[in-house]
Amino acid sequence: MIPSPAISQQHGFVHAGAVSAIADSAAGYSALSLMPDGAGVLTTEFKINLVAPAMGERIIARGRVIKPGRTLTLTQADVFAVSDGQEKLVALLTATMMTLRDRDGISD
Repeated sequence: MIPSPAISQQHGFVHAGAVSAIADSAAGYSALSLMPDGAGVLTTEFKINLVAPAMGERIIARGRVIKPGRTLTLTQADVFAVSDGQEKLVALLTATMMTLRDRDGISD
């Protein structure tokens, strides 16, 4: 994500909502990478720790699966602010993803 005034809060840092959104997406895609063909994922809950102000040239989220499951998968995402090629941890998210099977007939 490229920081801009549109996603900044009153002090000029990237808003926690934007940081949470990319962390949730990274965690969700990590869970999706283990799903069978035709299945999807849906976040059932998450917790985010904001550990430093999010500011820099880019904000990057990396997700990984902590514990896969048939119905629920535990994931984690680390969010980094990148400045001058250096990464600084700004947030840590843990999330539970629910497997969605047989989604025929359900609109997105």
